Amino acid sequence: MITEFTIGLDLGGTNLRAAAVDRAGKLLDRISGKTAYSEGREAIVHDMVEAISTLRNRFTGSLAGIGVAVPGFITLEDGIIRNSNNLASLENFAIRDELSRRLGTPVILENDANAAALGEQWIGAGRNVSDLVLISLGTGIGGGIISGGKILRGSHGMAGEIGHITVVPNGNPCGCGNRGCVEKHASAIAITAMARMLGLGDDLTPKEVYELALAGTEKSEKAHIIFSSMGESLGILLAMLVNTFNFPLYLVSGGLTGAWDLFAPAMIAEASRRSFTFRASFPRVEKAQLGNEAGLYGAAYLPWLG
Repeated sequence: MITEFTIGLDLGGTNLRAAAVDRAGKLLDRISGKTAYSEGREAIVHDMVEAISTLRNRFTGSLAGIGVAVPGFITLEDGIIRNSNNLASLENFAIRDELSRRLGTPVILENDANAAALGEQWIGAGRNVSDLVLISLGTGIGGGIISGGKILRGSHGMAGEIGHITVVPNGNPCGCGNRGCVEKHASAIAITAMARMLGLGDDLTPKEVYELALAGTEKSEKAHIIFSSMGESLGILLAMLVNTFNFPLYLVSGGLTGAWDLFAPAMIAEASRRSFTFRASFPRVEKAQLGNEAGLYGAAYLPWLG
């Protein structure tokens, strides 16, 4: 018999997922669907409320809380998304309070990368570890920092934006206004751009570049160079993180981890070369375990944090 559960919702640019989870991390039920991005704010909020309400009505146990993970910068005090490239219609909107009003219960709002880091720390690769950094590799690069078992948010909830740490001085310009951000040199978009620049093809996906690297053709060497370059950029980032936090665990997540065998050696070598702390403390650098479910579990865990 289910006595207590939480509901977590992970809102992405294309998908919406919600799950009921018990205190032990057991998935009780879930709902998945497409994000009604093109239909505007009201459609998105309606779908979020509908998913949560549907799950809540399926159980007779006590609902301990609701956690919602969303992309973008969030001002946690007022529960407002200040910047989100994927969900612009929700910017500067008091989404936390609106969800709470419609659902009749408090809602905890969190950045999706932070929620993913929390999910991994709860029941993923970070189990039994209180301090870790998650590096999320996707279209861009995100991150989450867990310190003492809690999300490190900073004064305005914007800590952990590691994708905008400079790894190449005067490198590629970034939409954030900086140059040489790691997400401009080691993300999916960066891989596609490097493949185009090296004449491998226009608009190749990272998977296609990975397959070229393994194909044993004349293009394979250039494809290998791309992943080595990616690894070096991530290694510079990793060295900075190790020097800053001296945590025991650094996790890498996202679809690009499928190319781990091609970029990880260069990443580890570069981190070791640049960081005495890395060489002296031997931190674990591993792939995350929960995949795209990490944010969903992290959102569901938010109410248990108290």
